[in-house]
Amino acid sequence: MFSYAASVEVNPPGTEVVLSHEQLWRALELKAENPVAFVPGMETCKIVERFDDGFLREAILRGKPLIERITYTAPVMVHFERKNSVGWITNTISESSRGLVLTFCFSVAFPDVEPGSQEEKERGVRMKGGYMQAVETTLAEARRRAVANIL
Repeated sequence: MFSYAASVEVNPPGTEVVLSHEQLWRALELKAENPVAFVPGMETCKIVERFDDGFLREAILRGKPLIERITYTAPVMVHFERKNSVGWITNTISESSRGLVLTFCFSVAFPDVEPGSQEEKERGVRMKGGYMQAVETTLAEARRRAVANIL
């Protein structure tokens, strides 16, 4: 299983639209429910079932179907667990001495790939780039919505 984590400052020096914890949390909730505007390559998404602590969604990402169970630890973490493959993602909001931080973690198992192999590492590194792009577009969409006063 390939795992990766990265933390980014939400409001680094020079940021024009500063997001509050509450605004970022709302953006993560919206992203969980309909990620199309937040995640490059996400084509469609629909919620198929709701639970007390979250929901089940079906999505198409770069032409491939995803089934994910989404749960919340409000107002700090969204957890995405893939149900039609092996993997999970978390988006966690925290505070540091430099301000608000968004930490993104993912772990994924690739079918027919030997765990710990060079092929697993190479595929994971390719995925990492896409996921880090999703972090940046999530923050950009959150800022756009904050300016439009829709968070």
